[in-house]
Amino acid sequence: MSSIKTENQSKSANIIIVGGGVIGLSIARELALRGVRDIVLLERGEPGKEASWAAGGILAPQVEADCADDFFKLARASRDIYPAFAEALRVETGIDVELDQTGTLYVGFSDEDEDEMKRRFAWQQREGLRVEFLNGDQARQLEPNLSPDVRCALRFPDDWQVNNRRLVEALVAANEKFGVRLMTNCEVTSLRVGGGMVTGVHSSAGLIEAPAIVLAAGAWASRIESLATSLPEIEPVRGQMLCFKPEPQFARHVIYSSRGYLVPRRDGRLLAGSTSEHAGFDKRVTSEGIDSIKRTAFEIAPALRDLPVIDSWAGFRPRASDDLPVLGASEEIEGLFYATGHYRNGILLAPVTAKMIADAIVTGITDSGMATFTHGRFALYFV
Repeated sequence: MSSIKTENQSKSANIIIVGGGVIGLSIARELALRGVRDIVLLERGEPGKEASWAAGGILAPQVEADCADDFFKLARASRDIYPAFAEALRVETGIDVELDQTGTLYVGFSDEDEDEMKRRFAWQQREGLRVEFLNGDQARQLEPNLSPDVRCALRFPDDWQVNNRRLVEALVAANEKFGVRLMTNCEVTSLRVGGGMVTGVHSSAGLIEAPAIVLAAGAWASRIESLATSLPEIEPVRGQMLCFKPEPQFARHVIYSSRGYLVPRRDGRLLAGSTSEHAGFDKRVTSEGIDSIKRTAFEIAPALRDLPVIDSWAGFRPRASDDLPVLGASEEIEGLFYATGHYRNGILLAPVTAKMIADAIVTGITDSGMATFTHGRFALYFV
């Protein structure tokens, strides 16, 4: 990763983005591409080294969707942006984010799994989405290491993956190229608000003034004091991951089951995940988590028992109470914009979030696709 300036040459900016994961980095880049100048991004640690670094990089809105609701439409729109997004980053930075369009397999082991898959297959076909129903033998023809217990599978040729760590590196490089000021190890403690308008942030580097603030702090968003707003609690949900020793062509597709997933990387590494734990900000990898992930991985592909685990890690997914992201302009504080609560879909939703937030800031127009996800939906809880 490129070196990042930590000193603050100015105590003011046109826009401050709080949070340097893929969401904040993508928004900063998008604003810079639209000609916005004097953007400051504040990150409490190192850019992209929290949830964005810990993720699996799966871009799979169809795998888990039960209907074409507003979240599915948002996720699908973002996935469909990815080829152009990845190519633009390559041109800007020379970094290949390893977008892999092989597709995703969702495997089933039981009657219940098969019934669920038939329902998913039916509605997605009706919607004109690309999806294939396979029996167990057909699935194993595509992925020979699948368990003999796999009895059926759905193949989603348009659900992909990206190397999330390469994505972080590319976004950091792009922001540096476009003149975004990246301040690392700078923790924002509160917003400065006057007359119903945001005027800056109080941080470990002191007061930094700006007429527009984007809150993209992920699991830490609720720790930032923003006076009385209807932003719900954004809680951290710990996800643990394992990495198996590189084995060329162990798998080609991302492989899902109802209990976990496998993600093959271009260099032969195989990622396995993940847990969902309400453990606060405890980032420890636990023996219970490792055992749980291994059980699921071995159920999907028993040959993994012969491959040693070479790495493990954990990260914090930012979850709102309804599992949906919180996006758009604050209805209470002028100049404040939310881009948080992406939960398990931060990597997937980064490009569409960047586009929508940049639209809202630059044009003042709220994209109709963002209406379901504004923070105002939580207002009833605060009456």
